[in-house]
Amino acid sequence: MRKYKHVFFDLDRTLWDFDSNSLATFKDLYNIYNIDKILHADFLSFYNSYKKHNSLLWEKYRKAEIKKEYLSLHRFIFTLNDYGCNDNILALKMSEDYLRLSPQKSLLFPHTHEVLDFLKNKYCLHIITNGFVEVQYTKIKNSGLAKYFSTTIISEEVGFQKPNKQIFEFSLQKVSAKAEESIMIGDDLKVDILGAKQVGIDQIFFNYSGITHNEEISYEIKSLLELKEILN
Repeated sequence: MRKYKHVFFDLDRTLWDFDSNSLATFKDLYNIYNIDKILHADFLSFYNSYKKHNSLLWEKYRKAEIKKEYLSLHRFIFTLNDYGCNDNILALKMSEDYLRLSPQKSLLFPHTHEVLDFLKNKYCLHIITNGFVEVQYTKIKNSGLAKYFSTTIISEEVGFQKPNKQIFEFSLQKVSAKAEESIMIGDDLKVDILGAKQVGIDQIFFNYSGITHNEEISYEIKSLLELKEILN
């Protein structure tokens, strides 16, 4: 008999290729708003500036230090400020367009559909994701993922962000699962893996970038295909 009954997946950078989709969206914004002409900004340097501010603001958002609306707007305000631009109206337009365009992108990690097709009749599949409700549901729908998952838990709806143990406890309760019969798959060692570990859920660290660490975790993979061996 299989040890696990419930398999929980992270969404961004585990199934949905966040970095590639975000890059494509940012190229759209860069062209729509003629950033090269307005700011004389090289695309990659402009995008890297955005990524720096976005990462710092998301860390504050996970700690409940800032609100969603502040994050969405100020990652663009701060990026424009780096280039001497204080046009908050432009920042607002870019923020709104990013939230509209980004979830329309549908690039997934290699083998996502193959692996989910393999797992869907063997386990109850669920998603636990940090993010904004309107964005995450759209991503799941537009990338063809909805058919695989019986439950989607989004931090904004629950009121807790991974790695807060309360979102994992909520998820177990919502799907009537026990920790010992569940496993969590994610790319973020702190947020997904150690978050699940603290409530007794086994973990599969999707370490596609090959980071080094000293954490004791249940499994580690570099390709989603390896899930077919672990969860056979």
